[in-house]
Amino acid sequence: MDRYVCVHGHFYQPPRENPWLEAIELQDSALPYHDWNARIADECYRPNTRSRILDAEGWIVGIVNNYERMSFNFGPTLLSWMEWSEPDVYEAIIEADRRSAARFSGHGSAMAQAYNHMIMPLANERDRRTQVLWGVRDFERRFGRKPEGMWLPEAAVDTPTLEMLAEAGVRFTVLAPRQAARVRPIAGEGGDSGEWASCDGTGIDPSRAYRLRLPSGREIALFFYDGPISQAVAFERLLHDGRHFADRIVDALSDARDWPQLAHIATDGETYGHHHRHGDMALAVALDALDTRDDLRLTNYAEFLERHPPTHEVEIHEASSWSCVHGVERWRADCGCCSGMNPGWNQGWRGPLRAALDALRDTLAPRFESEAGRTLRDPWAARDDYIELILDRSDDAIGGFLDRHAKRPLSDDDTVRTLRLLEMQRHAMQMYTSCGWFFDEVSGIETVQVMLYAARVMQLAALTLGESLESEFTEALASAPSNIPEIGSGAAVYERFVGPSVVNLPRAGAHFAISSLFSATPEDSDVYCYATKLLDEKRLTLGATRLVVGRVRITSRITRASDELTYAALHAGTHVITGGSRWGGGHEEFERLQGLFEGPFEGGDLAGVMRLMEGEFEESSFSLGALFRDEQRRIAERLSESATEQVEAFYATLHDRYLPLVRYLAGLGASVPPALSLLGRFTVNRAIVEELGRTTPDLDRVGELLANSKRESIPLDEAEIAYAFEHLLARLSELVLDGAGDGADLGTILRAVELTRTLSFEVDLTPAQRLAYELLNGGVERSGGWGEPASAMIERLSELLRVRRPAE
Repeated sequence: MDRYVCVHGHFYQPPRENPWLEAIELQDSALPYHDWNARIADECYRPNTRSRILDAEGWIVGIVNNYERMSFNFGPTLLSWMEWSEPDVYEAIIEADRRSAARFSGHGSAMAQAYNHMIMPLANERDRRTQVLWGVRDFERRFGRKPEGMWLPEAAVDTPTLEMLAEAGVRFTVLAPRQAARVRPIAGEGGDSGEWASCDGTGIDPSRAYRLRLPSGREIALFFYDGPISQAVAFERLLHDGRHFADRIVDALSDARDWPQLAHIATDGETYGHHHRHGDMALAVALDALDTRDDLRLTNYAEFLERHPPTHEVEIHEASSWSCVHGVERWRADCGCCSGMNPGWNQGWRGPLRAALDALRDTLAPRFESEAGRTLRDPWAARDDYIELILDRSDDAIGGFLDRHAKRPLSDDDTVRTLRLLEMQRHAMQMYTSCGWFFDEVSGIETVQVMLYAARVMQLAALTLGESLESEFTEALASAPSNIPEIGSGAAVYERFVGPSVVNLPRAGAHFAISSLFSATPEDSDVYCYATKLLDEKRLTLGATRLVVGRVRITSRITRASDELTYAALHAGTHVITGGSRWGGGHEEFERLQGLFEGPFEGGDLAGVMRLMEGEFEESSFSLGALFRDEQRRIAERLSESATEQVEAFYATLHDRYLPLVRYLAGLGASVPPALSLLGRFTVNRAIVEELGRTTPDLDRVGELLANSKRESIPLDEAEIAYAFEHLLARLSELVLDGAGDGADLGTILRAVELTRTLSFEVDLTPAQRLAYELLNGGVERSGGWGEPASAMIERLSELLRVRRPAE
């Protein structure tokens, strides 16, 4: 067989973690999800692990893991987040690579990626090397094998980058067709190579692998994906029909070719579900249609390369990419490439931003080498190996790392200093994440993110080198113009959005102190990437007011920096929270503060307590704003609980009082006054969402509420109600699939699905459909508690969800 097809997905999201917390904080723009990673995981990454295949009548006849039959790469920083936040998706992706190896002659379909999506042709030699080595090592740790291919961020390439890949043992990468400069046949044994033919204007034939000879004498294979079909998938609605999608790929194969040929495409993986709703299903149908054909073979790049080594060699356009027709200018200049969402805006800020980051990086490089050289034999080799600690922050891992790289046994202080210097270098690379330049505006969330990394770099530089670089950095950003007049420049962006986000041990202590006002504090706990150990604590309550005085040790799990903090915090009712902290003091200081505040507090003199706090913590006071965002939101909601409950009860009372009038008006066909309509909308929507969120929801009540909303013409909050139904179905379906559910849970799922059929808007029923498919095909182990009606419920559920057994 000499006809092959391959579909590649580049799955990646810009890192969104707070650089100090190593966690993503709440992102309101992603609501009802916590953050955009979580939202895109639900829209794309998870659906592709369990995608539905429909027959000609629209019934589900298969549920498949798309990753098993395609080629793919995931950004290492995305997989790091997914491993902890979406472990079921993570495991399904890893398992898909294992199964693809069995399918494709021992070649897994996963490709590695240069670590944090840095534009490699714009990187210096050291950063290129570390990015490749980190990408390889991260891949090996996750997939349990060496990568054969590596995806380059934005497919941005030059010869030095390809040298790094080949040196690291990478056999191939994938590029856009316009990145090929010229091509010629490879000479046969004892013969001469053919003449070079330019690819400009005519393009390169994407149907074969090509060899590129490198100046070092090494070589690497290159694949150039089919541009028009890839473009159609991403931007031309080709995913509206999976079978048409498959046919379009097959059309790229030609009977005129007399060599083994490969039709292949490459797009952002988020195309399949996030950018195009249900795009995963179109992909599943297409892969299934391709996989069942007798006249071609579904493959991946590594298998094709083994079966059909290059017969032609190629040269590339240096410093080129797949998303900028000007090469790599999009990441350093106002080249005109942008999102297109803001006509008239310019990107004159790109050059000054990169210049500011380059100056920061280049200022710190020799100082890192000198300072780290006091404890490490080779600071740059240690940086290359630092990926081992990023993957494992345990004491044993740190000990092993220092055994390999330290000049001598290190004291605790030297260990902290060394780890801080290495962290400084990690974030000095993170600040070049490509998304910071990709979009339209210097104040955009992605650009602010790279500035956050720069702020972390400068903080670590101040702690280890004893000097501040912030004034020079912000001065350089002042020449990065914003398109928004009230913002002005990158310097103002830094001051407004970056400065307030900076975290240090005292702020972590303030977070700990305020949180302890609202919940009992265990002796050992975590505040994001900080470990806390409670040493002393005194809690006092007086009516609705609370006072806590304590002493805690806070240790960074990243750098092992550690110190003791003595604190006091007061919740004086409603939203009034105040407190302060100071380093050290020991048990004696704790006892002194306890004695100082206890008398006035128990005497009800809250104003006196607050005055004492101002005097004691004049330089280190804090309020609710010191909390990290998620905890700040949680406590704000808790503080407003009482008021919210009163308002909700009042609304419900008014709604009940005027319900007869509303129904009477609705019966007459008369419009309901806006104030009464608002009462109904708030009360009914709130009741539906709350009921669906219960562990054991009363779905008859939900049905009644939905019926009343229709009768009373009450508009439903479609997004919120759909989200509540989806998460109820996902929770119960997973319970049954895991063998922990029973017939009662199945009955609840069935009733919930029946209710979704009465809605005028779409609810994602994928989890329930997967359950029905597994139940029909014997994929669920039934224990006790199912009862005789289970079979009837399965049939009814399958009918509602349009799921049937595959044809034999």
